[in-house]
Amino acid sequence: MALVLKGLAILTICSLGLAACAKTDEPGATQQQAGQPPGPVRIGISLPLTGDFAEPGKGIQEGYQVWADRVNAKGGLLGRKVELIFRDDASDPNRVSSDYESLITQDKVNLVFGPFSSRLVIPAAKVAESYGMLFVEPAGAAKEVFEQGFTRLFYAAPAIASDHYNYLADHIARLPAGQRPKTAAYASLDDPFAQGTAYGLRDRLAAAGVRTVVDEVYPPETTDFAPIAAKIAAAKPDIVVGGTQFEDSVGLVRALQELKVQPKLAAFSTGPTLAEFPAAVKGAAEHIVSPVGWSARSGFPGNDEMVRRYREMFRGEANEDAANGYTVGQIVEAAVNAVKCAEPTKECQDELARHIRQGTFDTVVGPLSFDDKGRPEQAHMIQQYVDGKVEIVLPEGSKAQTAKLVYPKKEW
Repeated sequence: MALVLKGLAILTICSLGLAACAKTDEPGATQQQAGQPPGPVRIGISLPLTGDFAEPGKGIQEGYQVWADRVNAKGGLLGRKVELIFRDDASDPNRVSSDYESLITQDKVNLVFGPFSSRLVIPAAKVAESYGMLFVEPAGAAKEVFEQGFTRLFYAAPAIASDHYNYLADHIARLPAGQRPKTAAYASLDDPFAQGTAYGLRDRLAAAGVRTVVDEVYPPETTDFAPIAAKIAAAKPDIVVGGTQFEDSVGLVRALQELKVQPKLAAFSTGPTLAEFPAAVKGAAEHIVSPVGWSARSGFPGNDEMVRRYREMFRGEANEDAANGYTVGQIVEAAVNAVKCAEPTKECQDELARHIRQGTFDTVVGPLSFDDKGRPEQAHMIQQYVDGKVEIVLPEGSKAQTAKLVYPKKEW
């Protein structure tokens, strides 16, 4: 596949040496000149390749690329090669809106895939909805996403943000009274997804009798976490929970470690799921837990192939962001193949959305189905660093579990 830079913001992924395809009866063929084969299926995507969400944005992009590579190696969608058109929204909600407007009206894409983060998904989905486009997205899990009245949006992951920690909350609630933690401190990025994960756990633990002693929200540009860590240190909570992305999870852990805060359990979203996390926190990763929607060792259909292709293409190991991007592709691929269309017409887009709403899909994050608002109906696993390795510790007794939860955690 070749990477073509268009200006400073547009990246296009396409296959080299497009071969002529046999004429088909699919809707796209009617839009070609008589006797000419249909062109590629062009998919428009805006991602935060720079800015606050650049790290996970890159992972999503790589997952999309691995999916397209696999599809094209097998002949494309409906016999047509897939071409991905990327734009960099720089983590800016205003820019992501204009990106999708341009992709749909100027680039005339056949389909669109979603960006990263609830903050960007909502404005992007509004544009897609206004043009009647299917909008499957990899990382918009905040409850606000599903309160906008979208009719063609689907979140391609096991659970929405507020349900990410459900297995952990259930485990804590079942502990004997003498072992159950009594207090918890929460620090969250001012972001719908990050707050959703932290507050989903907060509410479940509060219902189980765990008292909140710190509840801090910080802006995305925060780099000094010492004041927040000092408040947490003063409260001496049994549990510390961070509603985080990557950089802030690292900043919080370092600040807590420096002040020798010693909770019995430390939980952070997103950051610990990335391979860079242990080195970034300089040895403090041991026993940190995090909700995770994907495992390289899960054995779900297509997962081994995805991991292998990622390794071949990027000379590294896939992460959850890449898996979520890949999952978007799997769902749209299944819908296109079932409905037999991939055109930006209202009829085609409605049929694709209807098929996804009614179906269950085998993906690398497990079987996925959706409710009438596009929310997934499954649950996230809980990972923990145990002896320096990422292990799946919850749900207990599941095929995905690779170790038991360590509680209380090792001291920092």
